[in-house]
Amino acid sequence: MPINVARIDDRLIHGQVITTWVKNYDIEQVLIINDKAAADKVQQSVLTMSAPPGLKVLVFGVQQFIDILKKTPIKKRTMLLFTNSIDVNALIEGGLELEKLNVGGMRMQDGRHQLSRAVSVTPEEEQAFRNIIANNVEVEVQMVPKDPVVDLKTLLN
Repeated sequence: MPINVARIDDRLIHGQVITTWVKNYDIEQVLIINDKAAADKVQQSVLTMSAPPGLKVLVFGVQQFIDILKKTPIKKRTMLLFTNSIDVNALIEGGLELEKLNVGGMRMQDGRHQLSRAVSVTPEEEQAFRNIIANNVEVEVQMVPKDPVVDLKTLLN
């Protein structure tokens, strides 16, 4: 399965994703897995319009993507993009095989506590990260490819 990058970034598609991650990994398609975005046609069109020509962007709900994965192999060089660890954990429990998860940004909001400068989590999101790590997925915090990698395990209490 050619998933080249699986990344959590609550901003989804933005300049940093396009200019660094997509180019660095020669990504052909970005699959955004997020129930809220999948239910919002306006957000979907904004996300697809923000991608450069030639980059395919598709938006799926979590369960919808689990169902698709069971029937359709991914053939293009792909980046999975999520907004939170709960959705990633649900996909792993639904059969997605991941070796590595990159965490770029989960902004501070009410009910969240900071793990690092760029990553803040709710208790549920923190537990989802623990579950993901328990499933032998390497979880690393890294804003851009040139930044040093921080193992998320070292940030969890």
